[in-house]
Amino acid sequence: MPRVLGVDPGLTRCGVGVVEGAPGRALRLLEVQVLRTPSGQATAERLHVLYTGLQRCVGTHRPDAVAVERVFADVNVLSVMGTAQAAAMAMLVAAQHGIPVHLHTPTEVKAAVTGNGRADKAQVTAMVTRLLKLTERPKPPDAADALALAICQLWRGGAAARLHEAAARHTAARQDSR
Repeated sequence: MPRVLGVDPGLTRCGVGVVEGAPGRALRLLEVQVLRTPSGQATAERLHVLYTGLQRCVGTHRPDAVAVERVFADVNVLSVMGTAQAAAMAMLVAAQHGIPVHLHTPTEVKAAVTGNGRADKAQVTAMVTRLLKLTERPKPPDAADALALAICQLWRGGAAARLHEAAARHTAARQDSR
């Protein structure tokens, strides 16, 4: 069954969650955690902590894909830079292991998990808890967001990949018939 590592990037708190499942099948939580770094620590050291934690997670669970929240511009440039750097660590680890990376916007993730692209964090957390049949809500929100990213990729990413493959076969068949 496909396995996805979801990463909610952040330099201070980086949510990491591994979920196994497929559309129409039960989802199974394999791991969830939040990698934390102190804000007073040098950026290079903080990135190394994230890199090491992500390497361990990939080595342990061997995901088929990595889903990362797409970084968007914000008023706080320092915050965006830290988030982008954390996202880059997830992409780097995935590339080192030959794992495809998929970026999802917060709206895509909310829509996939709750059916509403404008859902708030509490709604996303409640649905993640329900979908994974957890007895407690994942805390902090970064943990729930990482799981939501993994679920989004499992449900939407697989369908997108099948559509892409079907389109490629159709194009190849048309070229062969010429």
